[in-house]
Amino acid sequence: MNDAKVLLDYGSGGRASHRLIGELLLRHFRSPELARLNDAAVLDLRGPVAVSTDSFTVDPIFFPGGDIGSLAVHGTVNDVAMLGARPLYLTCALILEEGLPMADLERIVASLGQAADAAGVAVVTGDTKVMPRGQADKIFINTTGIGQIMVATPPSGDRARPGDAILVSGSMGDHGLTILSQREGLAFDAPVESDSACLSHLILKLLEALPDIHVLRDPTRGGLATTLNEIAGQSRAGCLIEESSLPVKQAVKAGCSFLGLDPLYLANEGKFICILPEAQADAALSILRADPLGKDAARIGTVTAENPGKVVMRTPLGGHRMLSMLEGEQLPRIC
Repeated sequence: MNDAKVLLDYGSGGRASHRLIGELLLRHFRSPELARLNDAAVLDLRGPVAVSTDSFTVDPIFFPGGDIGSLAVHGTVNDVAMLGARPLYLTCALILEEGLPMADLERIVASLGQAADAAGVAVVTGDTKVMPRGQADKIFINTTGIGQIMVATPPSGDRARPGDAILVSGSMGDHGLTILSQREGLAFDAPVESDSACLSHLILKLLEALPDIHVLRDPTRGGLATTLNEIAGQSRAGCLIEESSLPVKQAVKAGCSFLGLDPLYLANEGKFICILPEAQADAALSILRADPLGKDAARIGTVTAENPGKVVMRTPLGGHRMLSMLEGEQLPRIC
């Protein structure tokens, strides 16, 4: 394309729109169904399916460890995988601001296409709209994911039971601190990087070996503490976690200490919570730690009958601290 910027014409539905689709989107989204250029897609699905939709408005749109394109794939694919499903299809809607550099758009679309290929999902349909300059901020992306349920009883937030072990697949707070530091122009002694990643392959490996996992959830907005509160409320059970067992990288600890933030409330985009029967905890940790995405996996606590609907953290000194849900917006436009 010869144009250096996104033009309003690209959202007109006319020649410019078709040029954008043909010369940019179809080049990076290699899907036979999308290439038919129908207004809807025909999908081959059998049995129960999982569906999730999400919108991505992250600022900045490029950050260490990813960008809004790969994040849009990872965020939606991971949500589908948390229900014990193999992600298969993705829809993609782009809302562009007039004047967005075409080089930035191409970089984002290429990243989105590469992330979809790596996740094993096909982008099968989508939409593009262009807003006048100043009425949007560069680019927003909406994706919907569809996947095939692979287990007899899908993991669900209401299935945590007293005695279950609570695991996390890795360190907490990486994505949230990365976005904040980039937005505010902060530099730390040790660099921080987003953990944005596709988790579906690791989830399916875990479920193949241990199909009776009770809960899977990725602690995105609101972080680990808020997500555990959601699960405790859904299951009407308590969560007791050990502060000394929580995996948090030293750079994130230092950055949070400097900024007065709690890493338990920072967003994660490549980690998940796994709650399963106590007897299966060691096997799950072995599977997780054998994979690069789960090398820092840890058991952090136990589901209890006490304090139903609440999350309690035991400190290294033996004290107890109640962890409530996040109040207010700690960091807007995190994903």
